[in-house]
Formats: sequence, C-alpha cells, structure tokens
Amino acid sequence: MSKVAIVYHSGYGHTEVVAKAVAEGAGAGAELIAIDAEGNVAEAGWEKLAAADAIIFGTPTYMGNASWQFKKFADASSKAWFTRQWHDKVFGGFTNSASLNGDKQVTLIGLQTLASQHGGIWVSLGLLPANTKASTRQDINNLGGSVGLLVSTPSDAGVDEVPAGDLATAKTYGKRVADVAAKLRG
Repeated sequence: MSKVAIVYHSGYGHTEVVAKAVAEGAGAGAELIAIDAEGNVAEAGWEKLAAADAIIFGTPTYMGNASWQFKKFADASSKAWFTRQWHDKVFGGFTNSASLNGDKQVTLIGLQTLASQHGGIWVSLGLLPANTKASTRQDINNLGGSVGLLVSTPSDAGVDEVPAGDLATAKTYGKRVADVAAKLRG
C-alpha cells in the first residue's frame, strides 16, 4: 500500500469535501493536510509530505488560478525543492470552482507544473468524459477533465451539495493515484 498525502486549501469547505473523497478513494492511511486561512501548513504536515509516496494537491480556483493560500504553500515548498525531497514522488491534483469551466484547467496546469518542478511524476485523471446528451452532473467525469480532477460546486450550494458525480470522480482519482504510486514502489 502506498502512502498518499492530500494537501489542500478550502476557502468555504467545498474543496475540503472533495479532499476527503479523494482520500477515501486513495485508501486507508491517506492523510489530509489542510492549508490554513493564512496559507500555512503545520510542521507535522510537511513531515507527512516528505514521507508520502504520492502527493495530491487541491485548491479552489479563484480568478482563474489557485487560491493565494495555496500559492503561499507552493512558494514554501521551495525548501523541499532545493533538497529534492519530493523528487520522483507521484503527484496528482484537483480544483473546484462555482462555474462549470471557471478556467479550472489553468489551475490544474499550475499544479502539474509545480509537481514537475519538484521532479515528480504526474498522474492524469485517466477517465473518459461523460459527454452525451444523456449525461448529467451525477455521472463520473461529467466535466470532461483529463489532466486532473475538475469539480464544480455552485456558489450558493452548501458543503453537502457538491455534485455526486464529482465526488465519485474524486474517489476514482484518489484510487488511481494510490495505485500508480503502489506500482512504482514495486
């Protein structure tokens, strides 16, 4: 079994719900590491990231990019970059915004770039899109992601209203990242 760490920022709680679904899919022992409202991660969180086989980034998309809190975390990860602490780890990422598109792809590309700067191995979503006329928000990959997990939660939705299809996709993605990490560990 691989050790998976999900490090995320959640402004209103929706992204945290997604992080928990990703962790559920990744299996027993998956660790959630919250980036706080000031963009900080506790020292114990950094230690969990160092010990992980796979790291999954999560952030809301605000104004076409990751939240400033996630960006602060990304900048702070330069210490791990300098020592190549995360080199050859498996990485994945997800983002959530209110709009169906909301420029989430830009955020995912940023997460993928961060993983690449660390010398990581990125895991794509690996799912076909639900793109027929009969498709609904209850379907797996109903937003048609490929680089990573895309989630859309309406701005007036409570944390218990993240679309079921997105949560099912989150669980599937968590499992995929954990499985790839396990295969690479041998």
